[in-house]
Amino acid sequence: MPIVDPRTGEPLTSDSQADANSGAAQGGSQAAQRDDLIIDVDRSNIQQLLETSMQVPVLLDCWAPWCEPCKNLMPVLEKLTREYNGAFLLAKLNIDDNQDIAAQLGVRSVPDVKLISQGGLVDQIQGALPEKQIREWLGKYFPEPEGVQESPEEQAAAALEAGDAETARAIYSELAQQWPDYGPYKVELARALVAAGNPDEARALLDALPPEERDAAPARGVRASIEFGEEAPSREALAALEGRDDSEARYQRALRQVADGQYEAGLEALLTLMKQDRAYGDDAARKTLLRVFDALGNDHPLTATYRRKLFALLY
Repeated sequence: MPIVDPRTGEPLTSDSQADANSGAAQGGSQAAQRDDLIIDVDRSNIQQLLETSMQVPVLLDCWAPWCEPCKNLMPVLEKLTREYNGAFLLAKLNIDDNQDIAAQLGVRSVPDVKLISQGGLVDQIQGALPEKQIREWLGKYFPEPEGVQESPEEQAAAALEAGDAETARAIYSELAQQWPDYGPYKVELARALVAAGNPDEARALLDALPPEERDAAPARGVRASIEFGEEAPSREALAALEGRDDSEARYQRALRQVADGQYEAGLEALLTLMKQDRAYGDDAARKTLLRVFDALGNDHPLTATYRRKLFALLY
């Protein structure tokens, strides 16, 4: 396949196939032109590829037929290459068939993706990273393409926000199966399971994580959500508190709000209780506020807002 300039569709290197295919290329569809962004590289065109990188960056995907993670990664790279629509070329190098090239490039394991520009190595990533991480990596070097569809992670987050826990669960379940070594997908699947009313399944999923992921803030937050659900009063018990305005009733209502995902209302109720009755439950309101922060995560806007309010109240 000839190497072409993705911006113009014109050949960047001489190739015997270029002349034979020039008529078809001129009459091809836009989809076919996008296919020209993706090439196979071997001994016959590696030098041409390096020369091409003087004009347009090249993403070199080093892979092997026996490598299962490579099979997961390649369609993601192809998808992103078409989305970026000419910002770079994707070149695929089968290391089994081109061991000398792989050795010269310093490839020790696959998948290994190298960003090449001006004939030299700019950056590289190793391992089958999920689409979200690859987008973040590409974002360091290329403007985000326009009109990009929501990523699966964004779709799942939107579904959870809309109260559609089953859709979020299905998305994260598929992602976790596709990327079994990527712990954050399992944590988010556990979060969706909690929202879908399956806390035991979520807890088992978290318990099976490696210690460094099981004890990290995101997993601790999901575990806190499970605990809130277990501690919060039932609907019947909550109804029995109607008309009561003592500290115990307010605390129980706040727990129920947090367990139901009404975080802002729950945080506000706990902060108010802390102001009015700090001694209740051996400082239960403050301790529970900290647990909610853990459940939400440090990056959540409510965590930042209510940490400031808590700090102002304490000091």
